[in-house]
Amino acid sequence: MNAAQQHRQALNTAGIFHFWKPLAATWLMMSVEGPTLTAVIARLPDAKLNLAAFGIAFAFALIVEAPVIMMMSASTALVQNRLTYLKLRNFTQTLNAGITALMLFGLIPPIHRLITEGMLGLSPELAHRTWLPLLLLLPWPGMIGIRRFYHGVLIRHGMTRRVAFGTVIRLLTMLAATISLSLRTSLAGAAVGAAALSVGVTAEAAMSVLLSRGIIRDLLSGKQVEESSDPTGESYLAIGRFYIPLALTAFLGLGIQPIVTFFLAYGRSSLESLAVLPVMNSLIFIFRAPGLAFQEVAIALLGENREGYIPLRRFAFILGSAVVFLMGLIAWTPLATLWYGHVSGLSDELIAFAVPPTRILAIMPALTLLIAFQRALLVHAKTTRPVTGASLLEVFCVIFVLTICIFTLDLTGVIAAALALLLGRLAANCALGRSIHRISETQRKEAP
Repeated sequence: MNAAQQHRQALNTAGIFHFWKPLAATWLMMSVEGPTLTAVIARLPDAKLNLAAFGIAFAFALIVEAPVIMMMSASTALVQNRLTYLKLRNFTQTLNAGITALMLFGLIPPIHRLITEGMLGLSPELAHRTWLPLLLLLPWPGMIGIRRFYHGVLIRHGMTRRVAFGTVIRLLTMLAATISLSLRTSLAGAAVGAAALSVGVTAEAAMSVLLSRGIIRDLLSGKQVEESSDPTGESYLAIGRFYIPLALTAFLGLGIQPIVTFFLAYGRSSLESLAVLPVMNSLIFIFRAPGLAFQEVAIALLGENREGYIPLRRFAFILGSAVVFLMGLIAWTPLATLWYGHVSGLSDELIAFAVPPTRILAIMPALTLLIAFQRALLVHAKTTRPVTGASLLEVFCVIFVLTICIFTLDLTGVIAAALALLLGRLAANCALGRSIHRISETQRKEAP
């Protein structure tokens, strides 16, 4: 019996907390990356241009990695024995190769100019500044795919502390690279940030493979016997049917950032909005991190018959209340100015742009936790299509609100972005809630 199974047998708030804590620490450590890098970039030459270039390059890297972002949930749910491990590993490696080739294609200079200047409408100078950061981020998508696959394996077997340890290595490596590159090279700030991210995630991916060796050895030798009648992970076709909706969900979700970037380029105060957006997102991500960690926790601990649902729901309510209180404490007090000015290094002009949208998005951490729990319930039930539908609705809402706010109401770009992100997420939460209710009603009627 592995550690995850032991947690399921005696599930309570304390047990969930101990299982969740290392994963939350992992996400919180990752949330430090953004503020750290933007704080360094803000203190290097041409801060405004480099912050904007870094935000744009990172947004593109995120959308390229979208097909593998849900691999942690997939491996948590599916890797049960030798066959499911090998099938999902091969599936992951194929995806990694494909997304890396796609990113390399986008770096071809004419293609890059077509996207940045033609489609996004960026100035030639800003578009040029995004090319080197994107090149330096080339390893990022594939390394994300590797670390998320093996992290799912570790979570499946209750070894969440090992996941956190790998992220410690990532953070320390990234910090060392940031300091070294900013002090000893003449790289622009956006390139420093991109290179540091790639170095850090590559170190973490290598560590995740190393820390999973014992589990993988047992799986391959047949010692890890966790057989299941569920065939979802036993053929590539079944894996595809299960995973493609999740990949589309991640693609749609991560695609929101490039969409927002596109609209901000046409909005009022576009350069200022593009400069503060990655800084604002970095702060909000810190408080979204505990909720993001909850998805795999819920998948692992729900149990065969969802016997863990009530204690998991109770834990989610407590956690959601805490993160909203803490986020609001910063957003609606002078701590916001302190954070953006002294920690992030923004000028007074950019602080004035950052604070109002931060207040609009103060509830976003709770909505992130809610959608993580909702997705976990559907993934656990092997019903992933509603997850994609909700994400598609979210994207449509974001585009609609951005169009109205920027082209009709002429709002400042970053304010329009905050309103669009909030309303889009609320729409997705409502859609998933209806889907879960329908599935629950169907199961209740079919129960003997």
